[in-house]
Amino acid sequence: MSKVSLEGQVAVVTGAARGVGELLARKLSARGAKIALIGLEPDELKQVAGRLHSDADWWHADVTDHVAMARVAEEVKERFGKVDIVVANAGVATGGPFVDSDPVAWRRVIEVNLVGSAVTARAFLPVLTESRGYLLQIASLAALTPAPMMTAYCASKSGVEAYAHALRAEVGYKGVRVGVGYLSWTDTDMVRGADQDDVMRELRQQLPWPTNKTYPLGPAVDRIVAGIERRSAHVYGQWWLRGMQGIRGYLPSGIGVVGAQRMRRFEGRLGGVPKGLVGAGGAADETARGR
Repeated sequence: MSKVSLEGQVAVVTGAARGVGELLARKLSARGAKIALIGLEPDELKQVAGRLHSDADWWHADVTDHVAMARVAEEVKERFGKVDIVVANAGVATGGPFVDSDPVAWRRVIEVNLVGSAVTARAFLPVLTESRGYLLQIASLAALTPAPMMTAYCASKSGVEAYAHALRAEVGYKGVRVGVGYLSWTDTDMVRGADQDDVMRELRQQLPWPTNKTYPLGPAVDRIVAGIERRSAHVYGQWWLRGMQGIRGYLPSGIGVVGAQRMRRFEGRLGGVPKGLVGAGGAADETARGR
């Protein structure tokens, strides 16, 4: 599909206080889009809004809260007159062995990444239908391949990928396009937070190339912007992720064998892996919930 000019379009970005969401908001704004920022960190959101090149506003809301997100959708429509683009980007992560995981943190990853994405879509689909707009669901390499020590994150990102594909089939005839964005390890607070644990960092470094690298944020977000301009069904933050689609069916068995070897090697050190949400975004989420 040919590019659609973003000039004058209204884009909603969740998880917009930092990382992918913050830089995406800046790059969309630089192309003339008006920006609605949603997140759990009001001070950071206000600062991001103040740095944007175009008309922008922010809303403090938990993406898992149906009532709050419905209200935000109404207020964004009232503030800007329409909504053309929604990027469901908000996400959190936790790591470590499943058997020893914090059940509250594990569930929260599912709630934010999967349920929160659905709540976001439910709130904004009526206005996207009016504008025949575009919903981009941010997934992950974790949707394409399993990984030990990341059960909640893999489950949530596999879930949002499947959900978005199903939603595309439901709303396409109404003129609403739905895309899935895939990112490998990208230089964000979440990845840096996970890397603070020696076991998690070493496990990742032992993955096969090119999955063992941390990639710069800027080029990945540039690819997301290009996908939004084309209303793409699939958007790849790193070029090689497209090739993973063709081999994804073979990955679970291979990862099962190699992962078991790695886990055996690290067994004596697994007890020290932190059990909570990782990174500054994870800390903000726990603070907002009073944990």
